[in-house]
Amino acid sequence: MKIKSFYLGVATAIALTSTTIFAKSNAEDNLSKKIEAIAKFTKVVNTVETYYVDPLTIDEIIEKALKGLLSNLDAHSAYLDKKHYKELEIQTQGEFGGLGITVGIREGALTVIAPLEGTPADKAGLKPGDIILKINDKSTLDMTLDEAVNLMRGKPGTKIKLTIYRKGEPKPFVVELTRAIIKVDSVYAKHIIDPDILYIRITNFDRKVVSSVKKILRNNPNAKGIVIDLRNNPGGLLDQAVGLSDLFIDKGIIVSQKGRVASENITYYAHKNGTRTNIPLVVLVNSGSASASEIVSGALQDHHRAVIVGEKTFGKGSVQVILPIGKEEAIKLTIARYYLPSGRTIQAKGITPDVIVYPGKVEKKVDEFAIKEAELKAHLKSELEKLDGKKPKKTKKHDKSLIDEKKLYQDAQLKEAYDILKALIIAKEKK
Repeated sequence: MKIKSFYLGVATAIALTSTTIFAKSNAEDNLSKKIEAIAKFTKVVNTVETYYVDPLTIDEIIEKALKGLLSNLDAHSAYLDKKHYKELEIQTQGEFGGLGITVGIREGALTVIAPLEGTPADKAGLKPGDIILKINDKSTLDMTLDEAVNLMRGKPGTKIKLTIYRKGEPKPFVVELTRAIIKVDSVYAKHIIDPDILYIRITNFDRKVVSSVKKILRNNPNAKGIVIDLRNNPGGLLDQAVGLSDLFIDKGIIVSQKGRVASENITYYAHKNGTRTNIPLVVLVNSGSASASEIVSGALQDHHRAVIVGEKTFGKGSVQVILPIGKEEAIKLTIARYYLPSGRTIQAKGITPDVIVYPGKVEKKVDEFAIKEAELKAHLKSELEKLDGKKPKKTKKHDKSLIDEKKLYQDAQLKEAYDILKALIIAKEKK
């Protein structure tokens, strides 16, 4: 036993010594590689400074190198110089001159994620999936995302031309837009046909989303079902996406983010207090639904809390942070990815709806003879009232808070969501 212990002790000592030597050797090897890489970089910088056709200062060369480094990591990482850092600060204040369009890089192309409702981009008819080939006369093929965004922003009232490639169109076409101050109503509510069916439209996830939805729910205590419309919603604040999901999920994971740095591995959980677990939900999404919209729809889908209707979403599931590298400069860096309760990732995959429905109108069979007869009777009644000296009755004002049958049939996706919700309500009442 003593001999065995002796040999075990020697073996352990040798193993520990070998591990220490190996670790030291590995660290020295890594340091050597870093020194070689920095030397290579320095040599390239010196060569460019000496031989490039146009004179460049060392600051200009380093700035270009940083831009190249960040843009080659992924479509969302970027180096922010003084000008772009200031523009980012202006953007986060929620008011700026622009087009009201959210874009991303998909397969190397500058792609429209979604136009924000009521903005110049929306009024010009831009659609999710449109590819922007040119901004004015500049090609976007080798342009970074931040460069493109900065070109599209500008003084309100100024014009800009975008050359658009749209699948199904015979050739690219040009759209002229006028920049405007972008102020978007992020949340509003209506009723579909009757007061029992609540429609909540969320255009983007700004800091007022959760409080606005809570207020809508308080004002509609008798609602039997809810359609949440996240179509063309490009995302926004993570805490608002988590908070909205938490209103309808009472336990378990909502979303988690995972990166290389342990401090960035965060899991967000649902809470029971204030949760509406009994009300049936249908969520509308399309290819313009991204980021925070995908977190909400994916979490509700994984918890079997809602039926997701529409088209596959954009697939933007990465986390970016702004890291200052001085008083006036910063880098925007991807540090983690989002994962849904089931463990699936959103990045480049998106959310596949439970029921796939493409946009369009719903054809409704009507009795044309009955319509003509009703119109004729109404017209003759009006004429008789004129003979009797009566003033014609004023037509009722359109109720803006109501989505009537005519409007419903204009939107095939919403019509499907409404039909599914009605079925869910009936099934709940029979239990």
